[in-house]
Amino acid sequence: MAEKKLTCTIIGLGLIGGSIAKSIRKYHPDAEIRGYNRSPENLRLAIEDKVIDYAMQDVADRIEESDYIFLCSPVGINVANLQKMLPHLSKDCIITDVGSVKGDIHKEIETLGLSDRFIGGHPMAGSEKTGYVHSSDTLLENAYYILTPGSRLPENRYEEFFQFIESLHTLPVRSDDKKHDYATAAISHVPHLIAAALVKLVEENDSPDQFMKMIAAGGFKDITRIASSSPTMWEHICRSNREQILVLLNKYINQLENLSKDISNKEFQKIYDLFETAGSYRNSLSDKASGPIQKAFQLYLDVPDEAGAIARVATILADHDISIKNIGITHNREHSEGVLYIVFYDEKSLQAAIPVLTNGQNCYTIYNH
Repeated sequence: MAEKKLTCTIIGLGLIGGSIAKSIRKYHPDAEIRGYNRSPENLRLAIEDKVIDYAMQDVADRIEESDYIFLCSPVGINVANLQKMLPHLSKDCIITDVGSVKGDIHKEIETLGLSDRFIGGHPMAGSEKTGYVHSSDTLLENAYYILTPGSRLPENRYEEFFQFIESLHTLPVRSDDKKHDYATAAISHVPHLIAAALVKLVEENDSPDQFMKMIAAGGFKDITRIASSSPTMWEHICRSNREQILVLLNKYINQLENLSKDISNKEFQKIYDLFETAGSYRNSLSDKASGPIQKAFQLYLDVPDEAGAIARVATILADHDISIKNIGITHNREHSEGVLYIVFYDEKSLQAAIPVLTNGQNCYTIYNH
C-alpha cells in the first residue's frame, strides 16, 4: 500500500503564504500542496508555477484531507475561515497561522475548541513588496520562525511540526503568545511607529523651500526606511497588539522625557553614557538570522558626478555576476563628487561587491556599509 503523501494547505497566497508554499515545494517536492486565495489571479499563477497542485474552490474544499493548514490572511479573515472549516477539520491535522500578533488568534482557537491541534506561527521575514508575485522560496531561509503551541497540543505533535518548519531552512523558536506579542511590540511594532513619527516630524517642521527634505539622506533615510510599510497592515497590528504596544511606547516616551531633561540640565555625561551603553548592546546583536525588520544590504561609494558613472559601476558588478536590487546617485555631500548608493539582495552579494569595487583598477571609496 502506497504511503500517504504529506498534504499541506495554504489559505492566502500572498507574500508569506506564497513563500511558504514555494519553500515546501523546494524542500518537500513530493508533498501535495493545495491553495486558496480570494484573488483568482494568484491561484492561476501558483498553478502555472507548479507551486500548488490543486486550486481550492473555497476554504473548506477537501480541507479534511490536510495534514498542515497554514492560515496566511489577516487575523479577522483567518477567524472567519476557521469557522467555515470547523465542521470539516480532521482531528489529526495541525493548524497554524503566520500573523505578527498571536494573542487574538489564540483566544479564537480556544473559543472554537481547537487548541489541541493549533500552533501559532510567525515567520520573522518580509519584504517592502507584497503579493504572490514577490514571494520566494528563499524568503524564509535563516529567518526566526516563532511557534506558539495551543494549550492542549500534545508535545509529540509540536515536535513533529517543529521539525517540519526547521526543514524549510528556518530557525524555529518556541514561545507563548503573550511573550511573543510583548517582544515583537518592542523590536518591531514600536520601532515602526517611531520611524513614521520621525518622518512626520520632519514633514511638519520643514521650511517652505523643503530644505530638510532636500538634505535628508544617509542616516535619516536608514532609520526611517521602515516608515514606508503598508498603512493597512500597521493599522491592523496596532489594533491587535494595542495593550503591549502602549506599554512599551509609554516606556519609550518616558526615556525621551528623561533625555529632554538631561539636555535641558546640561547633563551631557548622561548622553555620552547612553550612546556608549546603547552602542555596546547594538553591537552585540547577531547578524546571523533574519528578524522582523528587513535588513538593507547596501553601501555608498564616491563616484564622479558625471554621465556614465552609474553604468560603469553596474557593469563592473555584472561582470562578476553580482546582482543589484537598486542603484542611484544621492546628492547629500558638500563637495563636487557624487554619492552612489547600491542595494543588494543579500549579505553574500554585498560582501562580494566590496573587494570588486575597491581592488585593482576599481579604486572606489566605500563607506556606511
